[in-house]
Amino acid sequence: MAKYRNIFTPITINRLTIKNRIVMPPMGTNFAEPSGEFNEDHIKYYEQRAKGGTGLIIVENACITYPQGSNGTTQIRIDHDKFIPGMYKLTERIHKHGAAAAIQINHAGASAVPERIGGQPVSSSNIPSKEGGAIPRPLNKKEIYQIAEDYGKAAKRAVMAGFDLIEIHAGHSYILCQFLSPVYNKRTDEFGGSYENRARFARLVIDCIRKEVGPFFPISLRFSAEDFVEGGNTLEDILNLLEYLQEGVDVLNVSAALNPTLQFQIDQMSLADGWRSYMSRAVKEKFNKPTITTGNIRNPEIAEEILERGDADFIGMGRQMIADPFYVEKLAKGTIDQIRKCISCNIGCAGHRIALNRPIRCTVNPDVIHNEEYKNKKIKKPVNVVVVGGGTAGLEAACTAAEVGCTTYLFEQKDYLGGLAREIARLPEKKRIEDLPDYLVKRAEKLNNLVTFINTKADIDGIDQLNPDVVINATGSKPLLPPIPGLKKHIDVEGEKVWSIFGLLNNINDFTEFEGKKVAVIGGGAVGLDVVEFFAERGAGVSIIEMQPELGKDLDIITKLSMMTMLKERNVDIYVNTALTEVTADHFKVKHKGKESQIEFDYGFVCLGMKPENPGLSALQEFYLHKDVEVVNIGDSWSTRKIMDGMREGRNILTTLEKIGAM
Repeated sequence: MAKYRNIFTPITINRLTIKNRIVMPPMGTNFAEPSGEFNEDHIKYYEQRAKGGTGLIIVENACITYPQGSNGTTQIRIDHDKFIPGMYKLTERIHKHGAAAAIQINHAGASAVPERIGGQPVSSSNIPSKEGGAIPRPLNKKEIYQIAEDYGKAAKRAVMAGFDLIEIHAGHSYILCQFLSPVYNKRTDEFGGSYENRARFARLVIDCIRKEVGPFFPISLRFSAEDFVEGGNTLEDILNLLEYLQEGVDVLNVSAALNPTLQFQIDQMSLADGWRSYMSRAVKEKFNKPTITTGNIRNPEIAEEILERGDADFIGMGRQMIADPFYVEKLAKGTIDQIRKCISCNIGCAGHRIALNRPIRCTVNPDVIHNEEYKNKKIKKPVNVVVVGGGTAGLEAACTAAEVGCTTYLFEQKDYLGGLAREIARLPEKKRIEDLPDYLVKRAEKLNNLVTFINTKADIDGIDQLNPDVVINATGSKPLLPPIPGLKKHIDVEGEKVWSIFGLLNNINDFTEFEGKKVAVIGGGAVGLDVVEFFAERGAGVSIIEMQPELGKDLDIITKLSMMTMLKERNVDIYVNTALTEVTADHFKVKHKGKESQIEFDYGFVCLGMKPENPGLSALQEFYLHKDVEVVNIGDSWSTRKIMDGMREGRNILTTLEKIGAM
């Protein structure tokens, strides 16, 4: 703790003392009941983060006017007294572990979905909150005052439910932001135009809340300090707007972005730790009030530096708390190498919740609700587990098996562990991914009952000598190479100019010339776009060719937004509905709407996806068919998907152990 003196220094806001400077900011979960009430899993999710040492937990945004102001498929509600009992159970459980409990209250405005609310959304003007969104109806003055009163009533309920702080959401394209930002606010009355007029609605809300909660109850205001949209608010604009808002609030939670720039709100992977801290510093310097900063902060050294410099008073870690609820406790104990760092992939959190209406999940944490409670269970009889393949799926399976007491053996044919995750992380924009295999390897090294063999190809004789009860096949995937003329002749061949993704990754340091180079990439999925990003960001002229009508079809919403922005900013030539017909030494032959053409290149890449690589699986299954041994195929060797799927299947070794009666 001495090393992170600033992180562990308590702070008092009005009459509320918060034990450290780590805040879990509000993030939607889709865990609530359709009624808007908390259930046990939802409460336990927050309790885990409190138990893990977080100083302040700000519960996800709660709807203050239902259904008009709701967003999300299962958003919590605070528009009626009937929600107080469930919320009180939540605050009891958070307080039990010494954390302070806050709740963010919100009205979605134009971000509400008509099919869910049963009508037209409302806003400052008739501008959709995002491209393709519903056209909202401008609020009249009477409605504005009524919604402000709804905020006040919701705040009163929050106090009754035992919360220690209330946060007003005035950013991220929700209703108050829709009045603050000129992107949305086109009004000509006293609620539009000047800074004072655009701030008037938020000022009414603050005043209504303060009237209900009294002078000493802490209030936080969250806002987008930069819209990052043409014609939107800049940091200077926000500092002017805050002149009318900061009085009456106690904490300024400095966020960023609107719906069209969501990749700067839910930070894309390539953004540096703490990249937004300049915004909170500017706010703090002008108003001398406690500020919260967020922005891909994973490294505790950087968090400590931000506090030391005075850029902010609190460090907000959202997705990191999904990834590892015990982040703060591990800092306190000095076990930093055991932290599961969020890799900012945005797949199980933002991707699940925003785009797919699923409950949130996490790539690096296979169980966001129960976390590592499985370690409290142990096998009731000796069990030998053999894992073939040391990628992320295999490592998770091996570690989990060993942690519950199995004697475990892990075989990896390469001279390193981590599989495709380790390899993709060689791309500079994807370097965060390496935090996952690093964590898994360090976790494995601490387990005395886990023996790892690298540079070792597992065969049936070697596996059988270990007397396995369970064999896990996790041998990963390889590039998909369809029977296209010229492809196998030229790809990944010394002296040629055509590569697969592995050809790039294995020789990435050899690519040093970018300016003036023509690069053509076949395949507009995740891998192809990663290759495009690598070359386009370094000044090459890049073309991308995709057979489907759109690029990045299966990407999470944040990565897709960031990739589409990159393609536009770097002037990448895009060919969709275009099929590769032949590969030559220096150009691709393609067909679009029946017309053939060719795309020349200095570097050509064929990224048509991956396919399972499991050459020994059938023999294993046949060998153990009539023996008392479970053979399980997981990860990409079963079906090529995302790292998250393989990690979950690795943790599912527990289900296999239960099946054989070992738990």
